[in-house]
Amino acid sequence: MNKALTVAWINDFPVEWLPVVPAQLARSPKRHPATWAMVLLEEFQKDPSLKIHVIVLRHRIDRSFSFEQNNAVFHVLKATPWARVASVFWLDTLRIRRLCQRIQPDLVHAWGMEKAGGLVAHRLPYPYLLTIQGLYGWYRENTPLRGYDRFIERLDRYALPRAPLVTTESRFAVQFLKQRYPRLRVHQAEHAPNQAFFRVQRQPQTRPLRLISIGGLEHRKGTDLLFLALDRLSATRDLKLTIISGPNPAYLPALKAMVSPQFVGRVEFKHHLLPHEVARELAQPAMLLLPTRADTSPNAVKEAAVAGVPVVATNVGGIPDYITSGKNGFLAPPNSLEGFVQALHDACAHPLFSEGKVEATVLGAVRDYLSPERMAVNFRQAYDAALGLQRLAAR
Repeated sequence: MNKALTVAWINDFPVEWLPVVPAQLARSPKRHPATWAMVLLEEFQKDPSLKIHVIVLRHRIDRSFSFEQNNAVFHVLKATPWARVASVFWLDTLRIRRLCQRIQPDLVHAWGMEKAGGLVAHRLPYPYLLTIQGLYGWYRENTPLRGYDRFIERLDRYALPRAPLVTTESRFAVQFLKQRYPRLRVHQAEHAPNQAFFRVQRQPQTRPLRLISIGGLEHRKGTDLLFLALDRLSATRDLKLTIISGPNPAYLPALKAMVSPQFVGRVEFKHHLLPHEVARELAQPAMLLLPTRADTSPNAVKEAAVAGVPVVATNVGGIPDYITSGKNGFLAPPNSLEGFVQALHDACAHPLFSEGKVEATVLGAVRDYLSPERMAVNFRQAYDAALGLQRLAAR
């Protein structure tokens, strides 16, 4: 019997969102759910030829510990937040290297640059591939970055050209990376939504017109455009907006000051929902709205697309891979209030979208394209490619 391929995932994972959370993590706050990583793990746990070790660093624990669930092993390493950044993630590197000496992975899978995964993987003595979750170089060109994001963007410029293989979502991201780093080997692998979004039982509510937006409350996500556009629409239509996001109390007062008190009264906020809770929230809205200024492949758009929710969004990044104007939503020019308002009016006038419906053939095609099974196949091919490159380099 062939030995299972041992793969170490570094250096972050939404371990706090596991179905059964260890008692040691009870005090840890829920971070971004990163549902795509959970989806892939669940698919890989069905594959006996793979053994996945998930390595994360946390500071609200007494000591490092490991545990196993469903044929995957999780290693939670204690770390000090300020020391991670101050050491330019050498602290992460040393602790992960020490653990990997025991695990002896055949391959390291670095998830994203948000916690410098690509940089850490480059310092380890193992074959690796890097999965890009956000294109910070592109974000910098299109919208102001916060201090930490500017720091990560600089690390991106160092780590990306040194990666032997990079996976990313959407044709846009593939083209961007190849143009920016011509020698970089890029493998497209779409991140699939959680299975709960494929099972949503739609009951769209149109009186009042129920709308939803999922994403951070911030300039990059276009929350200001969302509020201004819907403030106009609410003058002629009875509507209700649900926003699912992380809280941003510093930005919210400025948002509310842009619009009428009457519109503010029609908005409700929900925070820190589990994936199945988000899926349940997609049962009633007639449309999902996301006027983002810069996004690689927003998970909210993909979740809505496979749930059968018409989407009104901006024509940026990978969104056109999932939403086709007139088929399962409408796309507006980025950073254009008038364009987004027009797309909203077009959607409200559409015979299907105005009722919260999408043609069955269109829905079936996008579900196939974004299926968890296809995601697993794409990433397994990426693993084989990364190991093949290592063998070639060793000759």
